[in-house]
Amino acid sequence: MEKPLLIASDVDGTLLGPLEVLSERTIDVVRRVADAGVPFVLASGRPPRWIAPIANPLGLTGYAVCANGAVLYEIGTDRIVAVHGLLEPQLLHDTVSALDHALPGCRFAAERVGGSALDPEMRNFVIEPDYHNPWGNHEGTEAPRAEVLGHPAIKLLISRRGMSSDEMARAAREVLDGSVDITYSTNTGLIEVAAHGITKATGLAEVAERLDVPAERVIAFGDMPNDVEMLGWAGHGVAMANGHRYALDVADEVTAPNSEDGVAQVLERWF
Repeated sequence: MEKPLLIASDVDGTLLGPLEVLSERTIDVVRRVADAGVPFVLASGRPPRWIAPIANPLGLTGYAVCANGAVLYEIGTDRIVAVHGLLEPQLLHDTVSALDHALPGCRFAAERVGGSALDPEMRNFVIEPDYHNPWGNHEGTEAPRAEVLGHPAIKLLISRRGMSSDEMARAAREVLDGSVDITYSTNTGLIEVAAHGITKATGLAEVAERLDVPAERVIAFGDMPNDVEMLGWAGHGVAMANGHRYALDVADEVTAPNSEDGVAQVLERWF
């Protein structure tokens, strides 16, 4: 492709190495991208409150697509710019009722958002007792299920010990029948539910429209099922060699794994 006018990258498993750190090579090339005046967008399943630790070392201050496309966040101003597809309490209750039958023993959590990454007026992340977080059970406010489901959420998270995320997603899709979208960014027993039609692709398309960049001049990087729509939408979709087969199948190119700075290897062609 021609030199991209907009770059988007997933974070975990893509931009970060296996130890969940940014390499110096990656930091250097992203800073060169910024110096060239090309926007670099983080497009992640992460909520806005998990963006700063990645954006700050890279020097990013622009847009981040968060929560798999549900939230558009401006890093430099710590401002939630747009929220799409809120899951209302009735839909949350209906979804959980169906999943209780499909995935007995599963536990739920809800991610919420206010006006900034960490809104002092709300509990951003509420979890049921015994909810298992693959990234560590060091955060979240424990609450009864009624409280978890009682307020609008940007995404619903479902954990189930002893199952892979792929197995969970297949079982969930059978009972939810397209009423919501199901994806996952780890295969360690966690799936995520979003409003139907909300993906990283819709979030990135909004950024591209705001910046007046056509899709064919966008390059996007990802590794997991929640990246598939984005990789397909971008003019050039790049999957990591360590990625899920769904990402590999839809990508225009497969780069080196995240352990070998696969994102940097591609971007160094132009920057």
